[in-house]
Amino acid sequence: QVQLVETGGGLVQDGDSLRLSCVASGRSFSFYSLAWFRQTPGKEREAVAAISWRESTTYYLDSVKGRFTISRDNDKKTVYLQMNKLKPEDTAIYYCAFAPGLRVGVLRFEREYTYWGQGTQVTVSS
Repeated sequence: QVQLVETGGGLVQDGDSLRLSCVASGRSFSFYSLAWFRQTPGKEREAVAAISWRESTTYYLDSVKGRFTISRDNDKKTVYLQMNKLKPEDTAIYYCAFAPGLRVGVLRFEREYTYWGQGTQVTVSS
């Protein structure tokens, strides 16, 4: 089992920045993909950003391109999501996701991830 703990959420104003962090612990894997998803009430969870094992490939939801940046530190087993120029429509619960194994490309579908964090609330007020 892999445990994921997200931190960094909170209440901010339109235009502010936040940095989310997610630390993995438990079972070790040589290779794994990581991603951030978000969900709002009544909507399906959507991939916000994803990153491949060697950071060679990233994916971003169109609405966050140019504002969010995903990165990872494999030594620390941590993935980050730097969120700049936040908008009220970014308000959601943000989840960290972990997919074991060496995969081709970047994974951006919920079904491709095995382990999930408990989520951290991000609220952007206008």
